[in-house]
Amino acid sequence: MKLSMRHLALVACALAMAVPAIAPVKHTTTKSPPPPSPSPPAAPPVDVGGTGAAAGGGAIKDEGVTAMWLIAVSGIFGLLFSGFQLWQVSKIEVEPGKRGEGYTNMEEGSDTNAKLKLYEVYLAIQEGAKAFLFAEYFLMSIFIVVFGALVLVLTSWTPAGFDITVGGCTCIAFVLGALTSIVSGYVGMMVAVYSNARTTIAAEGVDEIGWTNSFNTAFRAGGSMGFSLTSLAMLMLCLLIIILAAIIPGSIKDDEEAAMEFAKRLFECVAGYGLGGSCIAMFGRVGGGIYTKAADVGADLAGKVVSGIPEDDPRNPATIADNVGDNVGDVAGMGSDLFGSYAESTCAALVVAAGSVEIISAGWGAILFPVTVSAVGILVCALSSFLATDISPVKKEEDVETVLKIQLGVTTILMVGCTYPLSVYLLPASFELGSNVLATPLGAWFCLTAGLVGGCIVGFVTEYYTSHSYNPVREVAQSCETGAATNIIYGLALGYKSAIIPITVIAAVTFIAFHNCGMYGVALGALGFLGTLATCLSIDVYGPVCDNAGGIAEMSELPSQVRDKTDALDAAGNTTAAIGKGFAIGSAALVSLALFGGFVTRIGFQTQGINVLAPITFAMLFMGAMLPYWFTALTMKSVGTAAMAMVKEVARQFEEIPGLLEGTPGHGPPDHAKCIKISTDASLKEMVAPGLLVILSPIIVGTVFGVQAVAGLLVGALTSGVQLAISQSNTGGAWDNAKKYVEKGCVSILVNGEPVAQRKGSELHKAAVCGDTVGDPLKDTSGPAINIVMKLMAIISLVFADYFMAINDGHGLLNVQ
Repeated sequence: MKLSMRHLALVACALAMAVPAIAPVKHTTTKSPPPPSPSPPAAPPVDVGGTGAAAGGGAIKDEGVTAMWLIAVSGIFGLLFSGFQLWQVSKIEVEPGKRGEGYTNMEEGSDTNAKLKLYEVYLAIQEGAKAFLFAEYFLMSIFIVVFGALVLVLTSWTPAGFDITVGGCTCIAFVLGALTSIVSGYVGMMVAVYSNARTTIAAEGVDEIGWTNSFNTAFRAGGSMGFSLTSLAMLMLCLLIIILAAIIPGSIKDDEEAAMEFAKRLFECVAGYGLGGSCIAMFGRVGGGIYTKAADVGADLAGKVVSGIPEDDPRNPATIADNVGDNVGDVAGMGSDLFGSYAESTCAALVVAAGSVEIISAGWGAILFPVTVSAVGILVCALSSFLATDISPVKKEEDVETVLKIQLGVTTILMVGCTYPLSVYLLPASFELGSNVLATPLGAWFCLTAGLVGGCIVGFVTEYYTSHSYNPVREVAQSCETGAATNIIYGLALGYKSAIIPITVIAAVTFIAFHNCGMYGVALGALGFLGTLATCLSIDVYGPVCDNAGGIAEMSELPSQVRDKTDALDAAGNTTAAIGKGFAIGSAALVSLALFGGFVTRIGFQTQGINVLAPITFAMLFMGAMLPYWFTALTMKSVGTAAMAMVKEVARQFEEIPGLLEGTPGHGPPDHAKCIKISTDASLKEMVAPGLLVILSPIIVGTVFGVQAVAGLLVGALTSGVQLAISQSNTGGAWDNAKKYVEKGCVSILVNGEPVAQRKGSELHKAAVCGDTVGDPLKDTSGPAINIVMKLMAIISLVFADYFMAINDGHGLLNVQ
């Protein structure tokens, strides 16, 4: 494993050298020109990159070439920087007998038995992760083939007749998006399981050295995934645009009407890229969430609650499955989720932009403006990443959350400054979007800024409600004094309350964006939320890596000071994971709204709008609002069913393997493979029903009841789903950190008039564990997956819009008027 990961940097370089093909000097086409139009004299041909009268005042610019080179260079740089981050992590050796930077402490500070145990646990987690991913991706490959065929057939069915070119191009986009999402999740998973034990080893350093090295190792692991994902997503999208532009008849050089038609068909097909990414994200999030929480809840109940042994105790047969699950859900699942958000928000912006004469006439520079925002984001995030690791590194426990917050804040400020000149340079001086929206580059920048600042606010508010550094979580921890019931009550109240500010922020961003640039502005607002995606992923993946590092330290029976460091890093990691989920949910709400705008544009309702008071639309609002609850019920029950099986299996092993529970020297080893199989089988089986519910709902409603019914379904799912997702994620995060706050001995109760600190094993701690256990599926399964519910339904509606319109002029099989 070490050899392959060591050479990942070289693989990234090789891939990067093949990418410059996406940066042509001019957009050319070898296709025959369209037949001449009998209409009056055509408008002068539109220049691709601005070599004629360019956008923004008539100056001669080469914006198209500049945009393409910016995207290509940024993407290549991101892949190389990802390899550099991984190379930094690989300096720490794990295999016993080998010495590297950071391994000296392991050689001197630990006995040989601990080193061997650490290496065995490290390999077991890797093997479990690979086994799950291969099983999951095998099922996903079948889905890609089957659903890809459905996409090919249904998207070829348009109001103008059967068009295999449109269907074929959409299918190509779908497959490429799905495969890119799979690769992104796999790379992230492998980076995480490669870095977890190295973080444990780095934590053996004394004082400041241990804090700095362990934090940097985990943060760089997250950075490696973040930069590889964002770069790969952006480069593959641009490559797709170039491929489809060569297939679809026409060019933006044609006369105005033909150029507009070409752009419309091109980007409606490109939307399939977002569909592919979002479908894989759905199964990755749901399957990964069920896997991780089945193992986590089962391990907690069988270990801490029933048998009274510590978390990640090597006697517990479910611990390896638990540590594998941390990566399956929070790394591979989160990576696919945010990849889908990026792809969908960009596709939504491109679809809406295709309706603007001025943007299309300005050439590829203006058209690709949404993609260049992500390109600049990669460069900014790379520059600011040195702030956390080199300029202001972590030197003690109190520094961890501070450094992460500063990292996020500085990256946001830099992005706000960098996107202004980009907007002015690439976009036309003014451009119409629809019949009543006149936008400007300054307005577009306002939309991006609103998204960037809004994302930062949502992240910080999420931290406030989920970190034990602040009163809300401390109140939840103190409520455990009177038992699990009051802990549950306080936690639920916290989650509902935590949705107020994020929803207000999302509403404000939506208003600002819509006011300035219509639905195009909403898509830019979503891209603003995701403008610091590489940094957000670095912060988010840091969490499960630290969680694994703590589990490895416990299972390897390393000195307590190592576990103290990893516990502190993990507590901050729980908060960063919650921040990442906040970003994902907030961006998902805006992405869903932007995709809804693309859907309305594609069905031709952007002028008259959707009548919410139409009977079918109003009825479907209720159905849409119900779907997130139905989805939550399916996923929560799946976790409960799998956790019950896990608890029974662990109890069986404790009973049948002599000396295992007691820790008698020479006892037989626990059967980790059996527990891994329970989680794997449960996740792969149980992810099917929730996934089909989300995928088929808009298709069935659009086919039977028509486009106005679909509009109601989407709005209902969005408005209820975003609030449910935020409250569930924050409730679970708060319960988790409340438990850790108790374990630190920070909660006291009065005994004979004197305060007595409560720690592991106390009744108060048992109540905290119950809350944490209930919150696990909320924060890691149902909550994060609901944002994919919103996005996936919207992108399906957008991609299949022409199919819906082809059935009784958009009124469905029942011809609902």
